[in-house]
Amino acid sequence: MNPPIRILRLKDVQQRIGISRPTVYRWLDKDPSFPKPVSLGSHSIGFVESEIDAWLEARVRASRGEVAA
Repeated sequence: MNPPIRILRLKDVQQRIGISRPTVYRWLDKDPSFPKPVSLGSHSIGFVESEIDAWLEARVRASRGEVAA
């Protein structure tokens, strides 16, 4: 059985990474590796928590010169 998918709202992503709202949108526009949002309605987006976590882990590995497993 798969674990439930958890959705983080934009503010949660900002707090988790420690960045501003404009930075999230800049990364969405310019960094193809940054996780894409999921539409939650006509004016709402969220991010899959596991994708944000994997992206953060990859950034940490890259900053330390580690090769992805």
